[in-house]
Amino acid sequence: MNARTDPGAALAAALPPLGQPGRRVAVEDLLPALVADGLLAPADAEAVARYARLSSADQHALVALARRKLKSPDGHRLLDLDVLCPWFAQRVGLPYVHIDPLKVDLSRVAEVMSSQYATRFRILPLEVKAGEITIATAEPFVTDWVDELRSLLRREIRRVIANPQDIAHYTVEFFTLARTVRGAQKNGQVAHQNNFEQLVELGRSGRSLDANDQHVVTIVDWLWQYAFEQRASDIHMEPRRDAGTIRFRIDGVLHNVYQVPASVFAAMTSRIKLLGRMDVIEKRRPQDGRIKTRNADGREIELRLSTLPTAFGEKLVMRVFDPEVLVRDFAELGLHDHDLETWESMTARPNGIVLVTGPTGSGKTTTLYSTLRQLATDEVNVCTVEDPIEMVEPRFNQMQVQHGIDLSFADGIRALMRQDPDIIMVGEIRDLQTAEMAVQAALTGHLVLSTLHTNDAPSAVTRLLDLGVPSYLLNATLIGVMAQRLVRTLCESCKQEADALAEEEWNALIAPFRAARPKRVYRPVGCLECRMTGYRGRTGLYELLVLDAGLRQLIDEKPDLGAIRRRAIRSGLKPLRLAGAQKIAAGLTTRDEVLRAAPPIGDQMR
Repeated sequence: MNARTDPGAALAAALPPLGQPGRRVAVEDLLPALVADGLLAPADAEAVARYARLSSADQHALVALARRKLKSPDGHRLLDLDVLCPWFAQRVGLPYVHIDPLKVDLSRVAEVMSSQYATRFRILPLEVKAGEITIATAEPFVTDWVDELRSLLRREIRRVIANPQDIAHYTVEFFTLARTVRGAQKNGQVAHQNNFEQLVELGRSGRSLDANDQHVVTIVDWLWQYAFEQRASDIHMEPRRDAGTIRFRIDGVLHNVYQVPASVFAAMTSRIKLLGRMDVIEKRRPQDGRIKTRNADGREIELRLSTLPTAFGEKLVMRVFDPEVLVRDFAELGLHDHDLETWESMTARPNGIVLVTGPTGSGKTTTLYSTLRQLATDEVNVCTVEDPIEMVEPRFNQMQVQHGIDLSFADGIRALMRQDPDIIMVGEIRDLQTAEMAVQAALTGHLVLSTLHTNDAPSAVTRLLDLGVPSYLLNATLIGVMAQRLVRTLCESCKQEADALAEEEWNALIAPFRAARPKRVYRPVGCLECRMTGYRGRTGLYELLVLDAGLRQLIDEKPDLGAIRRRAIRSGLKPLRLAGAQKIAAGLTTRDEVLRAAPPIGDQMR
């Protein structure tokens, strides 16, 4: 929830009134004020006035005006609800609030009043504090409910103006969800799960909530659709002592969404495990699963499930794989110019090993799938060994690692070697056996793409040596390594030019390198498009290491990591911080984001 305060009630009082006490705002009330403020031409106002009485009585006056798609006298400004609502708030002397459901404590606001009461007065609670409750309305002259709620709740009522369509939409959504959760809670008591603090209560009577209970089904469906609407990349369901917390990761940042009673939370977890073909009974060991569903637009979306036993029960994480997001072109990923040429030349080789490194959530899977999509022509046999399969892609022949039947990465590569592949993608090189099989595949004429968990590109070389891969085999097969990170990109709708970075800040960012300080940088501001964060979407920072003759000779000498880094930089490697500095200069991100994501260059030079 984000509020923009008005210049004050004094200004509103000096302007002609927009309505009458106790009566809802009508279109005829708004037209003179719009003309007086220069937002509407007199001729347009007269045309609207002729048909104002034909408007539906249930339709708010602001909505009726917005649907006419009127423009300001200069023709440059469309009078939609994003323009009309803040203007209306200023006119009536109340703060304007854009309702962000992620910043509303749904469990608390639904307790303030009934859905019938909220619908009757077209109001919606947004924030509950010890001495004050913030309530959104689009009818500021209808105030019968204010004194009534103040006496019942014994708290001050703070009125704010909000979009009438948002009020109507979220009134249904908030109260329906709360009602569904309460209904589910009534159907069963706290489920006895693997909660260390509840083991003493196993003798209590009472049945647990059924995973197929209709209330539970509805809540799970709401959770998924809500996550898709909010562009969430991950859904976290975390058990706590008395309740379960649901959080969404959006643009790399976690947001609290809802707190669910323990009984309902356990039933939701069971429901999702059931749909993911996981063992519902087993709660003592981690499990993996997957679900394919559709969003509101009918587009297929895959969810990869992962459970983890914790002190208060099972923690469940669902990673959202939207095919349109997971498979993107290189420009959307942030690969441009020289980096793109280098990457394409590495992956165009007929045989050898190409590695992508980075921590969890750095975009390695997206990079590999996008690359394989381009390589997977009709003339090429592309096979993958994954744990688990991130996304089912018809162009690939995908194999799932299954440790329960001793089908490891190494076993999968060994089997694929008999399938006449041209390109093999290995989900991750974790041990010597997998590394040896990848080397053997590369030596026998196959291009092998894989991931490795290291901090940067040069570390991948020492990691493989530490696993036990002989240096001569590494020199014979390794083509190159790409390390990557993700940084949030500035929202194009609201970013503003900021003061240029100080010389000391810029030099500290790229030290020990030297580069021209950018004359223009931008800062995050916040708007409705980016949920007032100032950032929308993410882009990649890339560090590409290509093994040349000098590096191969150095590897034969089994050097330390610092020596490899220094030699790689002399060969043209551009560290992640430098890649981030280029994104800052291009106006795509900020210094803080780069500092957060990329390791210092000085540490890499040691």
